[in-house]
Amino acid sequence: MAKPNIKPLADRVLVKPLDEKEVTKGGIIIPDTAKEKPQEAEVVALGTGKRDDDGKLIEFTVKAGDKVLISKYGGTEVKVEGESYLIMREDDILGIIG
Repeated sequence: MAKPNIKPLADRVLVKPLDEKEVTKGGIIIPDTAKEKPQEAEVVALGTGKRDDDGKLIEFTVKAGDKVLISKYGGTEVKVEGESYLIMREDDILGIIG
């Protein structure tokens, strides 16, 4: 996966949603229209960071390459060269997987 030329600002994170499995255990193929939005994603890029009340930079909890659990309807979808990404605040990331 080539890294898109997008640099998130402040405490925003660019993530790539991971595809869900398209076939159920029983072998039924699920069409795209019936699938739920992905809840797992990979962190692609981090913003410039958020500052506290004293102006100190608050470090990100996640880093590029982390697999994360995201809010089902969180973030703003952007398309770059046919690939879908989400830009969201780090607060919208529910947890790190693994």
